[in-house]
Amino acid sequence: MPPKKRLPKAELAKTVSENDNVEDSAPSKPKRAKKEKLEVPPTRVVIKRGTKLKSEDFESVEENKEPLQKQGRAKVESKKKDETGEEKGISKKVKASAEDVADNSKELAVKKKPEKKEVKKKPEKKEVKKLEKTEVKEKKTDKITVKKDTKKKVLKDNSTKKVGKNDVPTTSDESHTKKNNTVTDWKTIKFDTEKKNIDGNLPNFKIVSWNVGGMKAWISKNGLEILDYGSPDILCVQETKCSDDQLPEELSAVEGYHKFWCSSQKKGYAGVGLFTKEEPVSVTYGIGNEEQDVDGRCLTAEYAKFYLINVYVPNAGRKLVTLEKRLEWNDLFKQFVKKFDQKKPVIICGDLNVAHNEIDLTNPKANKRNAGFTDEEREGMTDFLEEGFIDSFRYLYPEEKDVYTFWTYIGNARNRNVGWRLDYFLISKKLENKLCDCVVLDKVFGSDHCPLTLFITI
Repeated sequence: MPPKKRLPKAELAKTVSENDNVEDSAPSKPKRAKKEKLEVPPTRVVIKRGTKLKSEDFESVEENKEPLQKQGRAKVESKKKDETGEEKGISKKVKASAEDVADNSKELAVKKKPEKKEVKKKPEKKEVKKLEKTEVKEKKTDKITVKKDTKKKVLKDNSTKKVGKNDVPTTSDESHTKKNNTVTDWKTIKFDTEKKNIDGNLPNFKIVSWNVGGMKAWISKNGLEILDYGSPDILCVQETKCSDDQLPEELSAVEGYHKFWCSSQKKGYAGVGLFTKEEPVSVTYGIGNEEQDVDGRCLTAEYAKFYLINVYVPNAGRKLVTLEKRLEWNDLFKQFVKKFDQKKPVIICGDLNVAHNEIDLTNPKANKRNAGFTDEEREGMTDFLEEGFIDSFRYLYPEEKDVYTFWTYIGNARNRNVGWRLDYFLISKKLENKLCDCVVLDKVFGSDHCPLTLFITI
């Protein structure tokens, strides 16, 4: 190639100054933003090895280069338009959503206004509740007054009270809130009588019978006080529930009485006892049957003019599971008593576990098939009396109602006098003219049974 000619310094200076003037005089073009720079993809030409290139080939490449650049610029510009369109659409959506939010906030603000009013009305609701409560109280007081009135009517009419199958009262009144009394005011109890026998004689002998429901519990409730205040000639107790070696120490301090015990072989079950001022001629334990006597249910004391038999008759049990044993006892006991009655008059006392007639319990209809009021047990009592014995209380008071000796602990039955007459004094007909009185001491507490007293002339 020919060597390039170098210009002298003076000419170079002129050309430089001319170029500067040209650039200054030329209108300034606006600068493009960096984002608007177009990136044209490079064109690639694949040339196989060994091929010889001519000047025409280079010219064709240059010719193809310009349309490719135009295409690339068009694509970039279309993308920009799309992006700007999307941005405009997004901005419109954002504006619309902002307007919607503003509208919603206005609606919420409008909706919240009545809530503020409701908050102000809350104290009005409280006043309504107070009024409702006062109305309920007034209704309750009305009910109570009605019940009081009905109670007064019942007392005036002397009508009986209705109870359920288990002697639980079906109606409710003030007595339900009161608990059964367990404390005896001994000074108010009358242990004497002014009644005379058929021959016109006053009694000279007093016997008390009491199912104590457990000797230890009975003593803790001051049951022994009956010996001091009542001073009976004989006290018979049933259901002592303690063996001879488990007798409470308080019994050893009792003075003026001989004491005898017939205990069950089973701990805490059955058992009978005897307190007597006069020492018996003899004492018999049991009824002469080993199977029955293991429970310690009978104690017989012989005196000069009579036999005293203290007995705790077996219960037929719930659902009458021991009814057969009870009926066997009836036959054995009847034969046992007959032997003594042939020698001397007999006085039988204790818990016989039967209400003989409908008058002897509060609700006979509901207890037809319950222990103590089955037909079998009642017939057994009738058969025994027909052998020559007298029910002392019913003999003297044949029409007396609401007189009971047992009350369940359920439903404040004793406070309501919902009970059974299960405890008796049965005497031989030979003593009919000697009988003065038989009194139920229903104001003496300490057990679910109350004591009863026989007054007789011996």
